Amino acid sequence: MHSMICQTDGIRSTAPVQWRSYEGMCAVHWEAQGEPGARGYYRSPDPRVMLFFNDVSHRITFSEQEAEPGPQWRPMLRALYVPAGVPMWTQFHARHEFSHLDLHLNRGWLVRRLAPMFGEKEAEAALRLPVEVQDVGALAALATALTEEIAAPSRGPYFAESLAIALLTGLIDPPQAEPADMTTQGGLTPNQMRRLRQLVSGGKGRLTNAELSQAVGLSEGWFCHAFKKTTGKTPLQWQQELRISMVKESLLRSDESLADIALRYDFSDQGHLTRVFRRYEGTTPSAWRREARAS
Repeated sequence: MHSMICQTDGIRSTAPVQWRSYEGMCAVHWEAQGEPGARGYYRSPDPRVMLFFNDVSHRITFSEQEAEPGPQWRPMLRALYVPAGVPMWTQFHARHEFSHLDLHLNRGWLVRRLAPMFGEKEAEAALRLPVEVQDVGALAALATALTEEIAAPSRGPYFAESLAIALLTGLIDPPQAEPADMTTQGGLTPNQMRRLRQLVSGGKGRLTNAELSQAVGLSEGWFCHAFKKTTGKTPLQWQQELRISMVKESLLRSDESLADIALRYDFSDQGHLTRVFRRYEGTTPSAWRREARAS
């Protein structure tokens, strides 16, 4: 059985909860509904994986740093890996029915399963880093298969555990050996760029060069040189382009107002978002949304 602090208000199950315990995990399938303003608090001593079977990013926001909505709050994406001990506060902004798979994983069991694939130290390092993913792709099929196995076991516990490990390895980002010529060329490695994308996509606002360089273990001066060599852009230009791509996804997937989208992605107001968006796309966010949805 898993052990987790869970406090909710305005969230209720719409179907019987399905769950099953295995050697190193407890798997739970929830179908529920949240009312506008509904809130939740969750904290587990174990690592967790959450995968939503429907998009909740335009209805639920969350934070692991602030109990009250503020700059650190961001949309809940389709799949998350939550390291052990990390708290989570959530809030619903509209009534929403959702379904998700929740895996509570024993950390020691995980390291034993992952060590042959990544190495023990690399597995431990990966399990300390949170992950948020919107495009779940094949992970949804794994989660569906595991949910069916919870409801009606058909192949024994090792099958379910293997599905859970496959789902986890599709989310976490273990350190990998970098191409030997990256350092001599003076650029950033693929792992370093991946880490930077995770930081910016995590909705933490505009990051300074000092914060970005610290995230990849480089001095600020060397980082700026290596970043420009890798991307052809300054860190500020790159962050702005990435934020515009996230704005476009929100415009396409949700009915949020431009003012709310501007605030979420660290633009000072709707006018600021419109000016920057026009510079990159040659049109306004409203016009882009209409054209994209009509196509």
